[in-house]
This record gives sequence, C-alpha cells and structure tokens, in this order.
Amino acid sequence: MIQFKMKSFLVAILFPVLGYAQQVKNLSLQEAIDLGITNSKNLKLSQQKIDEAVAKIAVTKDNVLPEASVGFMYNHAEIPTNTLKIGSGNPIHLPNRADAFVGTASVQELVYGGGKLKYAQESTKLLKEIAQLDASKNKEEVTYAVINAYVSLYKLNQSKSVVEQNLAAVASQLKQAQRFFEQGLVTKNDVLRFQLQQANVSLTDLEIDNNRKIINYNLDVLLGLPEDTQIKIADADVPLNAVEPLSTYLSLAAGNRQELQQADLHQKVADFNIRTIKANTRPTLGVGANLYYINPSGSFIPPSQQFIVPVTLGANLSWNIGSLWSNKNKVAEAKIQQQEIATQKDILNDQIKTEINKNYQNYKLTMQKINVLQTAVEQAVENDRLLESKYKNNIASATDRIDAETLLYQAKINLELAKADARLAYYTLLKSTGKISN
Repeated sequence: MIQFKMKSFLVAILFPVLGYAQQVKNLSLQEAIDLGITNSKNLKLSQQKIDEAVAKIAVTKDNVLPEASVGFMYNHAEIPTNTLKIGSGNPIHLPNRADAFVGTASVQELVYGGGKLKYAQESTKLLKEIAQLDASKNKEEVTYAVINAYVSLYKLNQSKSVVEQNLAAVASQLKQAQRFFEQGLVTKNDVLRFQLQQANVSLTDLEIDNNRKIINYNLDVLLGLPEDTQIKIADADVPLNAVEPLSTYLSLAAGNRQELQQADLHQKVADFNIRTIKANTRPTLGVGANLYYINPSGSFIPPSQQFIVPVTLGANLSWNIGSLWSNKNKVAEAKIQQQEIATQKDILNDQIKTEINKNYQNYKLTMQKINVLQTAVEQAVENDRLLESKYKNNIASATDRIDAETLLYQAKINLELAKADARLAYYTLLKSTGKISN
C-alpha cells in the first residue's frame, strides 16, 4: 500500500513536467517555408484584398443591369373650405375630405453610356490582377523572411557545434597542462592560460545559446508554431548553387518582378481612365417603362371603373455638348498621369538592375570567401598539429599552443558561417529577381 502511494506521488510530481516539456520539431527549409506561407497573417490579408477586388468586379457588372423600382402611396386630404367660386360662374363644391391611392412601377435601362461601364469593368479586372501581384510579392517576402531566420538558426547551430568541439579540446589540453605542471614541465601560468581560454570559449557558448533562443522564438512566431517549440534543422548541408551570368538574373527579373508587372497594369488602368474621361463627351441613350396605379375613390379596393392604370414607354437621349470643350484639360491631366507611370517604371527598372547587380556581386564574393576559408582551415589544421607536437615536446609555449588552437576553431567557424552566408546571399539574389523558388 505504501509502495502504491509512493508511485502515485511520483506520477503526480512528474506529470506537470511532462505536460510542459518543450516540443521539438524537425524541419527542412522547404517545410519551414510551407508553414510560414500557410500561417502568414500578411498573406491572409492579401487574399482578403483579392476577394475585395473580385467583389468590386461583381459590383461593376451589376451596374449594367436595368434599374427597377416600385412604390405605393396613400394620400388623405381634409378640405375645410370646400367651395370655390371663380368670377361670376357657378361655384365649385369640393368634398370635405378626399382619399387617394397611387402606385408606381418603373424599369429603366441605359442602352449606351459612352462606353464608361465597359471601361469600369476592365479597370476593376486590372485592379484584381494588381492585388494578385501584391499577394505574390508578399508571398516572396514571407518566404525570404523564413529563409533568413532558418539560415540564421543554422549558423548558430554550426557555431555551437564548433564551440563544443573547441571546449572538448580545451578541456583535454587543460588536463594535459595540469599533468605537465605536476611533473614540473610547465609553470602555473601555463595552466592559468588554458583555464582562461576555457572561460572565454564558455562565454562564447553562452552567447550562442542566448542568440539561438531568440532566433528560435522568432521563427516559431513566423511559422505559427507554439512559442516553446525547439526547431531542429533537418537539411544542414545543402549544396551551393553555381553562379550564372548576370544577364540570366536580369532576364528573370524582367519577367518575374511583381513591381514591373504592376507598373504595366497601372499603365492599362490609366489608359482606361483616359477613355472614360473621353466618354463624357459622348451622348447617352436610355429606355424605360413606367406603370401607374391611380385610385382616387378612397377605397383600398375601388369599385369598377373608379381607378386608372396608365403605362408609359419612353426613350431618353441626352448630350452634354459643353463637355466637348470643358473635357480637354481633364484628358490632358490623365495623359500626364499616364506618362508619370511610364517614367516611374523606368526608374524602378534601373533600381532593380542595380539591386540585382549588388546581390550578384555579393553572392560571388561569398563563394570566393568559401574557397579562401577552406584553404585557411587546412593551414590552421596543419599549424595546430605542429604546435601540439611542439608543446608536447616542450618546444612551444602554452601561449603558442592556445593561439594555434584558437586560430583553428575560428577558421572552422568562419567557414561554416561563410557557407550559410552564401546560401542566404543566393536566396537574396533570387528574391531580387522576383521569384525565390525556381
């Protein structure tokens, strides 16, 4: 019985710990991108803007439908002075009160409005395409933000791995130095140097852990994961892409950059705006039918032949001829606005070219750094091996040994960071072409 209670007590203690255990999630880069796109609030807002544009298209289509209205009115009149005499004629006697029911039904259809309804429909369709391009651009932004955070986490993990190796090596060197000190081969100062190196590396390890927690939390929020989820990088070693000619990326940008496509659409919208303004100088034609129900009998359901139901058919042709000379300046203003859009596109195109060239050169530089750092690591390995041998044979000092080891691990960290920077630089280059994922 006591044993059973003890087990229950242990379960009660451990259950909360298990319930609040940190979640661990293995994620490849593509899986992280997919999660970020699925859970992005910015992309949800972009979709709502597209839905709004679609709704506006439906509204403009409704404008071509005929207008119809119905109405019914009841009138009651009190006539205190009900005798009217005009001149020397017989007086006219009116009733003391009168009631009347009047109903109307009307249908009106615009046959020709100068083409303004057609231009409105085309303009709203273009605005929908602009909204879709905005959504596409936001998707690229979200994708890049995920990649940036993912690569940053990868860099910290790689640094952490190298620092852990460094700590293990320093611990081994410290143990050896203490043994040499006991044998009288080195001084106490040599042991202190290794202890100081161990403390410095431990501080670096703490900073990496702190930065990793910050990046991990930010990535959790970005991906829509629980904020205590620990993300494990699944594809740590991805081959780097070869550098293609600059013209390749410029061509990609010409076809993919959403801003350039939007500028073209804004040009078309401006063109329809000019046509709409010109349409104000044209006549309009409308047709309609009206039905009236007039019941002066005072009864809601009148006796036979005490109400009338006239029906009218008509057509209305109107033309504001004053617009022929008052509309010219409006057209000129709209044309200037269209020219401004064209100039803005040219400026944007130049900015995109310089952006791509900058990112292209940066990517080439990161690739060159990797080659240099790989050589530096090889040299640092050989230098560390030589200094280790000299230190064991009491030829080199502890300072020389520590310096060689520090250079080796710094070179390894620099190489891993350079590889991560090269990956990010490549995605930055792709982003500047308007499409990160090929």
